[in-house]
Amino acid sequence: MRVNQVETSGDEHGSSILDLARADITESSTKTRNCAACPGSGSGSGSMEFQSPYPDQVLENVLENVLHFLTARRDRNAASLVCKSWYRAEALTRSELFIGNCYAVSPRRAISRFTRVHSVAIKGKPRFADFDLMPLNWGAHFSPWVAAMARAYPWLEKVYLKRMSVTDDDLVLLSESFPCFKELVLVCCEGFGTSGLAAVAGRCRQLRVLDLVESEVEDDEVEWLSCFPESQTHLESLVFDCLEFPVNFDALESLVARSPSLKKLRLNGFVTTSQLYRLVIRAPQLTHLGTGSFSASDAVAAGDQEPDYASAFAACKSLVCLSGFREIFPDYLPAIYPVCTNLTSLNFSYANINAEQLKSVICHCHKLQTLWVLDSICDEGLQAVAATCKDLRELRVFPENANEDTEGPVSEVGLQAISEGCNKLQSILYFCQRMTNAAVVAMSKNCPDLVVFRLCIIGRYRPDAVTGEPMDEGFGAIVRNCTKLTRLAVSGLLTDRAFGYIGQYGKLVRTLSVAFAGDTDMGLKYVLEGCHSLQKLEIRDSPFGDEALHSGLHHYYNMRFVWMSSCKLTPHACQEVARALPHLVVEVIRSEEGRSVDDTVEILYMYRSLDGPRDDAPQFVTIMQ
Repeated sequence: MRVNQVETSGDEHGSSILDLARADITESSTKTRNCAACPGSGSGSGSMEFQSPYPDQVLENVLENVLHFLTARRDRNAASLVCKSWYRAEALTRSELFIGNCYAVSPRRAISRFTRVHSVAIKGKPRFADFDLMPLNWGAHFSPWVAAMARAYPWLEKVYLKRMSVTDDDLVLLSESFPCFKELVLVCCEGFGTSGLAAVAGRCRQLRVLDLVESEVEDDEVEWLSCFPESQTHLESLVFDCLEFPVNFDALESLVARSPSLKKLRLNGFVTTSQLYRLVIRAPQLTHLGTGSFSASDAVAAGDQEPDYASAFAACKSLVCLSGFREIFPDYLPAIYPVCTNLTSLNFSYANINAEQLKSVICHCHKLQTLWVLDSICDEGLQAVAATCKDLRELRVFPENANEDTEGPVSEVGLQAISEGCNKLQSILYFCQRMTNAAVVAMSKNCPDLVVFRLCIIGRYRPDAVTGEPMDEGFGAIVRNCTKLTRLAVSGLLTDRAFGYIGQYGKLVRTLSVAFAGDTDMGLKYVLEGCHSLQKLEIRDSPFGDEALHSGLHHYYNMRFVWMSSCKLTPHACQEVARALPHLVVEVIRSEEGRSVDDTVEILYMYRSLDGPRDDAPQFVTIMQ
């Protein structure tokens, strides 16, 4: 499963809050003194003397005005830690609630502190669940959250859920409890079907956003698209490209026609190209379009005249984001040429196209900032991207075939070309079967503004493809030269030296992913002792053991979670961590087959929690005490 993990973080301007508050208080005090000094304002004039408000009242008034301008989570969190009055004021003025781990705090505690929330975002399972590393039915249920919010937040407008278990009953309760509800986004969620979607579509009359992204939706044979209001809708975004079954196209076409504010539409693979044409001519105002299958149309099969797809796309003057292209028919690619000049985002991650086919499109995309592709475009395709897309900020290259025994079509050649041609690059995810230190070093020098660098070398412990040396110097250069780096994924043959570099230079790294890499426990110790900003640590199939785990005791309370699977941990070491840190929840997770042969821990998942261990853990989860 591929997921667009959008993570936001605010600018660090929270340090100015105190100064601003002091300035307002000083101004208020000055006005008071000036008033008292005016002729005729003293007691001798017989008029009433001006009474200044209590300092606490002034501060609370100032805080409420100031905190309304704070939107970044980090700034608000920093403000709440100043003192008790700031803590109370921040809670009263927070309208958007973000829960990074649904088990880090209970719904009861969250709603009792934040009483005026209009938007809620909740994350459930850790990211490695996307790779089938988490057993089914682990948890992350939305039910207790929606039940609590239904009582506390009747004015709720937005819900964003990621990797949560959502039932149809949850969606029914949501649709019945929030009369002003406007936005529902479900990313990598499961457990619900078209019955729940029908309830949301039918009851949420002000719905503006319904986005289903990489979620598993069950077909209950309910025509959910027919449940939207028959009158004009408020719909602005409709995303259902993850649905693996057909939808009622007549209902969809009618809905699009009744939604003049619709800007974002992403279709699933069962919507044909001729049907896409009918939708596009009804919604030329679209800014984001997911095309569906983009394969040979049914008109061709019937021998009829094909629609003029190019003219339909040309009418979409506002289109800036294009995706879809499932089961792509390359002969249709020229149809999108008219919109390419304005595109800032292009997603070909489902399009099995070659370098020549990509080049025919990419040569028109001079404004492109985000590009997702399959490695089927080869190094030659990446060279074409580097030559054209000088404003590129994000690149993701996914593997068409993740078999480690094959020779991949992209390599260090493509990576180096991108680094030389796309100097504004800020984020890269790159899957390949071979890489060199030289190419990674070149990227660190040519793209110093990198914030995200994820290099996934498919295969276990693969060295530099030219020299045979470990990949230490390449990753060392990334953390040393890319001073804004906050997210790093490492792989390949790495010694403790590479992790030493990460600990020494990766001071801003908040998320570190390690796969099929590592040498000794000392490597992880370097990271845990040096990366003071580390929030999320995820490790799989690496040789780190008990000593490495114990080296992070001083830092685990400051982290959101630690995931270690297929490492060399023992249950005894995990229990020692749990006893040393009683406010840390330490879960030992077994696969459905049971305990491993050598009694090592299959999966360790640790996270901080204000409310202690959860009460819905399945039998294959042992919470260490």
